[in-house]
Amino acid sequence: MVKGLYTAYTGMINQMNRLDVLTNNLANSATTGFKKEGATTQSFDAMYTFRIKDESSYNLARRIGSMSLGAKIGENYTDFDQGSFRETENLTDFALGGRGFFAIAYTNKAGETSMKFTRDGGFVINTDGYLVTKDGDYVLNRNAALNGNTGEAGYIRVDPTKPILVDSYGRIYQDDVQVADIGVIDVADYNYIEHFGENLYQLHNGGQIVDGTAQVYQGVLEMSNVNVVNEMVQMINVTRAYESNQKVIQSIDTTLEKAVNLGKV
Repeated sequence: MVKGLYTAYTGMINQMNRLDVLTNNLANSATTGFKKEGATTQSFDAMYTFRIKDESSYNLARRIGSMSLGAKIGENYTDFDQGSFRETENLTDFALGGRGFFAIAYTNKAGETSMKFTRDGGFVINTDGYLVTKDGDYVLNRNAALNGNTGEAGYIRVDPTKPILVDSYGRIYQDDVQVADIGVIDVADYNYIEHFGENLYQLHNGGQIVDGTAQVYQGVLEMSNVNVVNEMVQMINVTRAYESNQKVIQSIDTTLEKAVNLGKV
């Protein structure tokens, strides 16, 4: 095996993974509440190299140093920094200031319901008075969010004919009377949550739900935290690194071709 070919190949695979992550970030730069992702690269463990057929050491392998076998794809991570706010003046649009998530009862195509988290507060009130996402999933109240209850008892229901007023704690008022509260929760360790779709998150086994401390803002939405210019610059760097590894492979291929042809003479 020609070590240079393998090293360049692993470099190209890593740059392809980084490009996939950057492309996804750019595609969701206008998605409400989206949090950008990043990619990491790890090196393979270095291996000792030995001399072979070295009779000066009584045929005992002698170490002559170590070598790396290239790079491998590391873990992807999510940047949970807060995005900018955009004012909409829509009474059912909400944004969170600080750490925390809205909790919703997400129902998949098979009819199975589970709790998901989101920073996208672009909700609506349906004809039955329930506060739902734009996809029709129910927003959960505080008790249901903390307890993981996705049943009907945890849904938020108001009078659809009257305006709502929501304070910074997520309490919903109609005619100066509290009628419900929005469940704002947080996760003790963000290593236990992962992306689910564009702007939803789900909890891994072992993750702990805690009470959220984020403030609720009414009439605004949190935009994506993707900086398009930075992502484009990184994409250019990735492309150049990919091309450099490609040229290494081409150079080694040319060298091997000359060596083979020389042996035929």
